[in-house]
Amino acid sequence: MKRLMLWVPLALFFGFAGLAAYQLTQPKDEFIESAMVGQPMPQFDLRPASPDRPGVALADLQDGKPKLLNIWASWCVPCIAEAPQLEALREQGVEIVGVAIRDKPEDVAKFLERYGNPYTRIGADDLSEIQLAIGSSGVPETFVIDGNGIIQHQHLGDIRAEHIPMLLQKLQEAGS
Repeated sequence: MKRLMLWVPLALFFGFAGLAAYQLTQPKDEFIESAMVGQPMPQFDLRPASPDRPGVALADLQDGKPKLLNIWASWCVPCIAEAPQLEALREQGVEIVGVAIRDKPEDVAKFLERYGNPYTRIGADDLSEIQLAIGSSGVPETFVIDGNGIIQHQHLGDIRAEHIPMLLQKLQEAGS
């Protein structure tokens, strides 16, 4: 019996190693299905995060026009990388509403001065309440919101140049 007990830990180790090896051979699924797509935005009213832009409320997303809702922060390195793409979208007539997560007004102002300000409105989500309520798990993250305030698409991570055509298509679909 003592000899058998010596082999149990080794058997458990090889069992775990075999399971891990099997999982590593399985195809990777990089797309996370959001439970909020197709759902209305929750009720919210955020104070301005920047002195030169108004805050954001649910009513601002229910004016009949589709918009991008960009969740970002001045301390977020990928947010810097996506800044030129947001500017390119703005130049193509896309209305972009921002929500700054756990940020200070002076840091928001410095970020916008340095990397550009594509936003028509910027709300301050100091406790990440709206971010969590809409199913956002990090920054940056961008949502296509139709004119009735319904989430139509969720884009995880920073927007890259190759994502712009897809986002424009999603906005067009949200407007029809």
